[in-house]
Amino acid sequence: MQQISSFQTASTGRLYLVPTPIGNLEDMTMRAVKTLEAVSLIAAEDTRHTQQLLNHFEITTPTISFHEHNTAQRIPQLLERLQNGEDIAQVSDAGMPSISDPGKELVKACVEADLPVVALPGANAALTALVASGLVPQPFYFYGFLDRKQQAQQAELTALKEREETMIFYEAPHRLAKTLANVVAVLGPERPVVLAREVTKRYEEYLRGTAAELLNWAQTATVRGEFVMLIGGAPKETVTFDDDPLQAIQSLIANGTKVNAAIKQVAKERDLNRQELYRQFHEL
Repeated sequence: MQQISSFQTASTGRLYLVPTPIGNLEDMTMRAVKTLEAVSLIAAEDTRHTQQLLNHFEITTPTISFHEHNTAQRIPQLLERLQNGEDIAQVSDAGMPSISDPGKELVKACVEADLPVVALPGANAALTALVASGLVPQPFYFYGFLDRKQQAQQAELTALKEREETMIFYEAPHRLAKTLANVVAVLGPERPVVLAREVTKRYEEYLRGTAAELLNWAQTATVRGEFVMLIGGAPKETVTFDDDPLQAIQSLIANGTKVNAAIKQVAKERDLNRQELYRQFHEL
């Protein structure tokens, strides 16, 4: 079993995963600013984009590029600096590193090298949109970006079709209508969908309706901005029973099940309040 790092090794540095604003710069936390000021180096998805953020907060820490195309080259360099005692922050262009953004490979390498990794809490488009969507917030299933090719995307949606959790996706404006067309085709036109557009930005907007209604909107409107697409989970199948709950409990008891276990089983099977069922049974 792998031991949990205590972060007490003075000779090595730490990797800090620092979330950055997804639109509104005021969402940058004080801890994030202080961390970016204190580390020796910032590994950034796009150094030009990150430099704008650093300039805004008057942070002078040097940056180095770290993105999906140079991970093999950069990871050994970053590990060496961490092992030599330097603290490094890793940021993506917006939001939480590793969530549909670079980061996971560096974290994995640090864990394997027994180097401490510290994640800071902060902005995340998926959770921000979820809690304001009006859909069931938990459980939820975060997927990220669907495949861009139609056949592969339909296969992904087919695999997700029976999930009962609220599902969360990211989508670009120029692909939104095609993705919604696949949602209608695979999940059905009546599946509830919420489109969260430009979350935390000036033109933030939530569009709520059925998959068919939002497909019609995407096909007729001028679609701009980045989207979080939330889809309601598959409706639970309604199960009907020939007997009432109290009869079912008595039947289980007659077959050797203990009273409390029988009440618990029937309550779970029929989605009933166990305490209320307990009271009704003992009154009977």
